Amino acid sequence: MNKSEFVDLVKEVGEYETKKEAEKAISTFTAAVSKALAKKESIELVGFGKFETVLQKGKEGVVPGTNKKYKTSDKFVPKFKAGKGLKDAVVASKKGKK
Repeated sequence: MNKSEFVDLVKEVGEYETKKEAEKAISTFTAAVSKALAKKESIELVGFGKFETVLQKGKEGVVPGTNKKYKTSDKFVPKFKAGKGLKDAVVASKKGKK
């Protein structure tokens, strides 16, 4: 599903009057999540899931062909863990499609 299709879905499910209202709702949500994660705060939406930042350790590797070694530094990355309600909804939808 691309962004345009997602906006249409949000408009329908959220019962928004226009696509512009649905786009604003999506933009507001993503901006709020981004702002919270930038502050290294976690967001837990019970039944849906949890957004958080985790420390990803740096890695060492070798460039194929040149055998040059490189090392990346530690960094914080966003992580999402699905909640029980979301997992159950996905499982239920898969069972119905068989």
